[in-house]
Amino acid sequence: MTPEALADLHARCFSVPRPYNAEEFGALLASDLVFLCPHASGFALGRAAAGEAELLTLAVHPDHRRGGIGRQLLSDFEQAAQNRRAQSAFLEVAATNIAARRLYEATGYAVSGRRRDYYRHPGGQRIDAIQMAKPLVPT
Repeated sequence: MTPEALADLHARCFSVPRPYNAEEFGALLASDLVFLCPHASGFALGRAAAGEAELLTLAVHPDHRRGGIGRQLLSDFEQAAQNRRAQSAFLEVAATNIAARRLYEATGYAVSGRRRDYYRHPGGQRIDAIQMAKPLVPT
């Protein structure tokens, strides 16, 4: 997927947090630490360093949601992270994104913190970010 295609899909999926633009995707993909898990109807973008992996974003086209694509992309992200020697994964999700929070909880992520007023809704409202984490290796 090109940075332009990623940006287009991301814009279809998100208003909070603000969708990444093509330049931002291009800069992220230029990093050796960043990896992309593509799917015909979505993608997961992650970064791995020092034994940890961060899920930067996970996007599924609105017309293809609730069919298991998000779960598959999350699994792909975790496998790619483990291939990069990550032992744990973490992410941030808008407190108002209930569907994503349910997916993360159902796949073993636990709330590890909260960033108050982290995201700004296009209308100006501030939204908390929920921090979640998951071990990728047995403890």
